Amino acid sequence: MTCLDRALGALYGLAMGDALGMPTQAMTSGEIRADYGTIDAFVDAGPHQVIAAGMKAATITDDTEQAVMLGQLLVAGGGEIDSTEFAHALLAWERSMQAKGSLDLLGPSTKGAVERILDGVPQDEAGRFGSTNGAAMRIAPVGIARGPEPIERLVSSVVQASVVTHNTSLGISSAAAVGMAVSMGVEGGSVDDAVNGAIRAAVLGDRCGHQVAGGKIGARIPWAIGMLGATHRDRWPQVIEEVIGTSVASQESVVAAFAILSSVRDPWQSMCLAATVGGDTDTIAAIVGAVLGSVVGADALPADAVDQVRRTNGLDFEPLARSLLEIRES
Repeated sequence: MTCLDRALGALYGLAMGDALGMPTQAMTSGEIRADYGTIDAFVDAGPHQVIAAGMKAATITDDTEQAVMLGQLLVAGGGEIDSTEFAHALLAWERSMQAKGSLDLLGPSTKGAVERILDGVPQDEAGRFGSTNGAAMRIAPVGIARGPEPIERLVSSVVQASVVTHNTSLGISSAAAVGMAVSMGVEGGSVDDAVNGAIRAAVLGDRCGHQVAGGKIGARIPWAIGMLGATHRDRWPQVIEEVIGTSVASQESVVAAFAILSSVRDPWQSMCLAATVGGDTDTIAAIVGAVLGSVVGADALPADAVDQVRRTNGLDFEPLARSLLEIRES
C-alpha cells in the first residue's frame, strides 16, 4: 500500500463519513431510529432533518468542504497557512452556502473568530473562545502534509491551522489528536498506532492556546475506549450518546469518534455506527472515516460507496492528496 493510497483513504473516508452523518446530524439517536431505522447506506435527509433539509444521499457537508479548503490553502502556502486568507476563505464559503439557501453554515466559534480577525483583532486573540470541534473536523489535510515525527512539528502545524478560530487548549488538542492519527495512518501505522499517537499529540496540544476548562482530550480518549470495551456492543450507541457525549464540544464528539474507531475497525461499519449515535454525527463519522481510511487506504474502502460520494459531489481528491504528500516529503 502506498502513501498516496492511504492519503486518498483519509480524504475519501472523511467524505464518506461526513455524507453518512449528513441526514442524522443534530438529531437524537431515538429520532434517527424513528426516521431511518438502521443506517447502513447513504440516505436522503429525512423529514425531521433541519440543517441538511432536502439534501440527497451521499451529499457532503461543511466538514469535507472546509477540510478541502484547508488543504488547498496548505498547498498554496507550501505547508503554511495565512490567517487572513483563511478567514476570507471561510467567509466566502459561508456566503456561497447562504446563496444556496443552506443552513449548514459556520459554527458560532468560527463565525465570531473570523469576524474578529477581519476587524483587526490579533490572530492569537481572535480564536480564544473556540473550544468546539471545528478545528478537528477539518484537520485531516495537515495529517497528510506532515509526518508524525517530530511530533512538535506536526502539532505546530495543527496550531497554525487552528489558531484563527480555535485558539484554545481544547480546540487545539482535539485537532492535534485527529491530525496525528491521520498522519500515523498515512505513515503506515495500525489503528492502535493511530490512537496512541493521537493521545500523545493531544497531551502536547493541550499546552497550546488559551487554557479553558473541560475534560482533557488525552485523558478522555483512553477512558472512552475502555468504557466501550467494558460494555456489551448492543449498548454502545446508548453509552456513546449518554455518557461519552456527542455534542459539538471537543471533549465529547472527538473523543466519541476515537472510541468508535478503536472499537469497530471496519471503516464502513464504524462510520455507520457513528452516523447513528446522535448529536454531531457528520463530524464524528467524518473523523472516524478519515482515521480508518488513512490506515486501510482508499482501495480497501467500499468501492461503490467511494464512487457514489465522488459522483454526488464531483470529488477528485488525487491532485490534492499528491500535493499534500509533496509537502510531507519536502
